[in-house]
Amino acid sequence: MNEYTGLTDGRTLPDALQRLRLPLIGAPLFIISTPALVIAQCKAGIVGSFPALNAREETGEPPRLELWLKEITEALDRHNQANPDAPAAPFAVNQIVHRSNARLERDLEICQRWKVPIWITSLGARPEVNEAAHACGGIVLHDVINNTFARKAIEKGADGLIAVAAGAGGHAGQQSPFALIQEIREWFDGPLALSGAIASGRALLAARALGADFGYMGSPFIATQEANAPAEYKQMIVDGSAEEIVYSSLFTGVWGNYLKQSVRQAGMDPENLPTADAATMNFGGDREKPKAWKEIWGSGQGIGAVKSLTTAAALVDRIASEYAVAGQSVRRAFQS
Repeated sequence: MNEYTGLTDGRTLPDALQRLRLPLIGAPLFIISTPALVIAQCKAGIVGSFPALNAREETGEPPRLELWLKEITEALDRHNQANPDAPAAPFAVNQIVHRSNARLERDLEICQRWKVPIWITSLGARPEVNEAAHACGGIVLHDVINNTFARKAIEKGADGLIAVAAGAGGHAGQQSPFALIQEIREWFDGPLALSGAIASGRALLAARALGADFGYMGSPFIATQEANAPAEYKQMIVDGSAEEIVYSSLFTGVWGNYLKQSVRQAGMDPENLPTADAATMNFGGDREKPKAWKEIWGSGQGIGAVKSLTTAAALVDRIASEYAVAGQSVRRAFQS
């Protein structure tokens, strides 16, 4: 297994982000990312992740997040003992740092106890969350959609950034990746990932060429056997293209990208959706989508590169092969 150990411009990445097979992070997917997918991603050599809120539980049950972290940690430890020459990549937990997330404080304590190596924070930058991660040796990567939010995140103690550009799945920004990465790199030389229609090895190489250290890939993993998604959702990813994506704030109060076909099946016209205010966001423990929106499914614009249902390992193999071929093509172009 080839290792991605550092950068060509003299910078050094934090230990948790070194020795990956590819410079790639599997994005945390609402409902879809569970231990099965995370473990498969990490074994394949890329960072796997899941939202802490995916570990839902009934009243009176033990914290499911604790059980998930135990399962992931023990599975990756067994893999590493059996494969010392090809160890698994580290995993990440996504914390929704929003005032409606009543579980946040408890989930931070659990992640500290299990020494989660990578923390991904979204919808708010809070110093106490960064401090909790650092206290157990973890690093924090914060989601941002513009340069202003990027500066605030670093000022409040985040170690790195995930630039969520136009075309990303789920909650997404509107800025071109060319503009967003350029502006962040003018002042920030720390770890930087790019999210936005990255679904091939060529796109991953392009992200690196722009100045990102990592690609941040979510939607292609929906169409994998390990993903906790309905079969119809997976098939929509396989059959879809950029034209089948609609950008809307209606479903969560935050602008994001969704599959038009799922909107149509819910009885709505994807070309004429009303908007919703950010005040409607709710990440409380009892949150539920309105019944009519149960099967509104998120996706990024890069799904045209997804041609079949596969395993997470096979998907990473495809990205690795395409990434190598794209790199060779670029080298030949510069040599000619």
